[in-house]
Amino acid sequence: MRQELGYKEKSSQFTKFGQWYADRVQDPQYRDAPWCDMFLAWAANKSGLSDYVGEFAWTPSHAAWFIQQGAWSQKPEPGALVFYDWRGGKSYKGIDHVGVVERVSGKKIHTIEANVDRVWLKRKTRETDKVVGYGLPRVVKANAEKLGDIRSTERPFASPPPAQVGQGSPLDVLGTPPALLAAMVIMTIVLSLRVSGRRRGNHRRLSWAWPLRRLTPPTQPPSGAKVPSPRNPLTPPAADTAKPPREKTPARQKTPPREQTPARQKSAAREKTPAQEKAAASEKPGRPVRSRVPAGSGGSATKHPTTSRRRPYERD
Repeated sequence: MRQELGYKEKSSQFTKFGQWYADRVQDPQYRDAPWCDMFLAWAANKSGLSDYVGEFAWTPSHAAWFIQQGAWSQKPEPGALVFYDWRGGKSYKGIDHVGVVERVSGKKIHTIEANVDRVWLKRKTRETDKVVGYGLPRVVKANAEKLGDIRSTERPFASPPPAQVGQGSPLDVLGTPPALLAAMVIMTIVLSLRVSGRRRGNHRRLSWAWPLRRLTPPTQPPSGAKVPSPRNPLTPPAADTAKPPREKTPARQKTPPREQTPARQKSAAREKTPAQEKAAASEKPGRPVRSRVPAGSGGSATKHPTTSRRRPYERD
């Protein structure tokens, strides 16, 4: 690590440590990724200490590996990996940066760190208020028999899994969510069309004949022709029993009344006798003849000529 002090990353954040790590894990995205932890993996590999230091590119996974090994501490010591959270958190999930403790001076630590001041590999002197914890490679070495298959490499970026193209049956599409949704939509449309068609059919079946009868104008039958009576279509036709209509007699022509003066009308009304009234009433057909009954009882009553009073509904 001391031999690499002063190394500076190239353009586009490219480093030889990132190139080494990308070739090791067969993923080119690490060539220009943040390289503080990849530098520690490179140095541990060059010195033959990868089994105790670990090879990681993502700092939270590296800290979790130390915790799993039982090699996590809150006290600094030379050779320990120091993990920082620039927000001051104390959980390994919020770790942002990692370095190696070179020596401890009071409450300060002197470290060697990569990717500091954005581009450099250099020494730093730091306070411990941003430190989350320390990973101890010596404890991992003491517990080497417990390593087994714990060693792994965590990627800083979650790359999407490659699409698997298989030779499947076309019927496999029927079980997919889009196919189920399409089936539900088609079923809903079919049911709505059936319900709406049934309602429209009932309406036409009940009322299709009546508007025609209302809209067609009635035809006037010729004079003297028989008019058939309306029959119920559900009953069988019966014999026509309607009687021929009676021939109407022409109305009697009214004779125009004579022009009389008021004086002559009064005198004529006074001079009429009961016999004249009876004769005049008999000339008018359709009206009952009314005779005045003289006062008195039976035949002993004497008849006196009386003047008749004109009724408003009688005509001259």
